[in-house]
Amino acid sequence: MKQIIDNFSSESKNYATFRPESPQELFDFLFEKTKHFEVAWDCGTGNGQVAMVLAERFGSVIATDISEEQLKHAPPKTGVDYRLERAEKTSIAEKSVDLITVAQAIHWFDFDYFYKEVMRVAKPGCLLAVWTYNLVLVSPEVDRVIHHLYADITGPYWDKERRYIDEEYKTIPFPFAEIAHPEFQIVKSWTLEQLTGYLETWSGVKNYMKAGHMNPVTAIAENLKRAWGNDETKQLIWPLHVRAGYI
Repeated sequence: MKQIIDNFSSESKNYATFRPESPQELFDFLFEKTKHFEVAWDCGTGNGQVAMVLAERFGSVIATDISEEQLKHAPPKTGVDYRLERAEKTSIAEKSVDLITVAQAIHWFDFDYFYKEVMRVAKPGCLLAVWTYNLVLVSPEVDRVIHHLYADITGPYWDKERRYIDEEYKTIPFPFAEIAHPEFQIVKSWTLEQLTGYLETWSGVKNYMKAGHMNPVTAIAENLKRAWGNDETKQLIWPLHVRAGYI
């Protein structure tokens, strides 16, 4: 089984603060395609953003993650059972789950073992949905600065799994009956400070600093400020890349 990679425990507080939530339109689509609403499994739950939404519709939500620090920042909610467990080996009962979600995480998993676990816990007709987002879009000027940070400064410091995000999840194995879906995106109105906080949660940024370099977000701060201009807030867009199918 693939070695566990945990890039986010050290940034769990900032991750909870600055990582953008998935849009309600995506959840509405998944709920429309879900056949039963007894048990959902949010795998790689992080700070529980997705699990909290699922709990509004499901009788029970099991939310698993390998990061104890991330789970500590997940707010308690009736019906959500947080478990410190690998995606590939859980304590979930066989044939018990109606919907499985993986937001911005499946690229870290051992695909073969994870899909075996999916097959074990899924009820017949269970829906599996995985999604990711890549670079945020703000304006041509701001986007150029962010791309410079991503590709030119931190580029060599991203884990190899990042390529699946760059490839918009088109190249991950997905051996299930895939369904068509509309386009989704995350849209936020943020300040420059919020954008900066978000950039500092990037695992490539953390890896760059672990290698002994200064904070690369600080290094681009002046260029980013000039590109941002005088607006207090700007609209930020993250296009979502979704794979969904029935087990």
